[in-house]
Amino acid sequence: MTKKHTAADDGRTASAPAPRPAGGQLAGRVALVAGATRGAGRAIAVELGAAGATVYATGRTTRTRTSELGRPTETIEETAELVTAAGGEGIAVPTDHLLPDRVRDLVARIDREQGRLDILVNDVWGGNPLLDFDTRMWDVDLERGLRMLDLGVRTHIITSSIALPLLVRHPGGLLVEVTDGTEESNRDFRENFYYDLAKNAPLRMARILGEELRQVGASAVAVTPGFLRSEEMLDIFGLTEDTWRDGIGRERYWELSESPVYLGRGVAALASDPRRDRWNGTSLDSGRLAREYGLTDADGSRPDVWGYMRAEKAGGSPSVDNYR
Repeated sequence: MTKKHTAADDGRTASAPAPRPAGGQLAGRVALVAGATRGAGRAIAVELGAAGATVYATGRTTRTRTSELGRPTETIEETAELVTAAGGEGIAVPTDHLLPDRVRDLVARIDREQGRLDILVNDVWGGNPLLDFDTRMWDVDLERGLRMLDLGVRTHIITSSIALPLLVRHPGGLLVEVTDGTEESNRDFRENFYYDLAKNAPLRMARILGEELRQVGASAVAVTPGFLRSEEMLDIFGLTEDTWRDGIGRERYWELSESPVYLGRGVAALASDPRRDRWNGTSLDSGRLAREYGLTDADGSRPDVWGYMRAEKAGGSPSVDNYR
């Protein structure tokens, strides 16, 4: 969700990695998490590592260079270290996913070092500063809008086009498209023309590529967090992950917010599921993943903001207690 609802891809990872699942279900598997600098991407990388995977974490912010988002406190090197601390092997590779040659170099390196790619997570975003809510399409600066599509759509297309040939080399590969909202929830107006396109495109990518990947024994799924407690949101509220509850009442649905760990655990469970192909071409939210795989957020809760919003839309008066 965006700031009005929540920011889907810029979140805060809990300071301590989740414990490695017994047996390391993803031991021997290789993952690429594109857009792993912070938030959902970082948490997914860490949880894949906790399940035993080797994880290539990419992004534009490193300890020596900061992206246009200007957040030097979160780097891909730190993400890789968290992956390793969680029980996997984290490898940081600075990559601008808008540059095909850089992505080709990245994939060639994975091929050279590992000889395989089992999980591709497309989580590149970074478009929140470009959002103009309550602004008609023709009043939005065109360059700002197109940049949003570059960041949220073109990066995913470039990465998939170059990485999927390696992913399908071995059967069972999984493509995960991270977005904001499911197919059901995104039928509604998303308040900004370009944001709507940027967040619906990954849903269609998962459905279309799911049909093509099915033919070669692989699958694609779109996933979304609910109301993500991002670094951005916590900074706006002047809160931390430890004090987030102090913000309840200041933002609608904040009480049903979730840490990035929640979606990270869901994606790791999905990737570890030998029957994951049953989800091929579909979209899943963090609450659904939690119910399916018996997961909780880092604090032991099981938030489901999308379910709460569905109940509201149906005319009900749901209790928050039933959705946490």
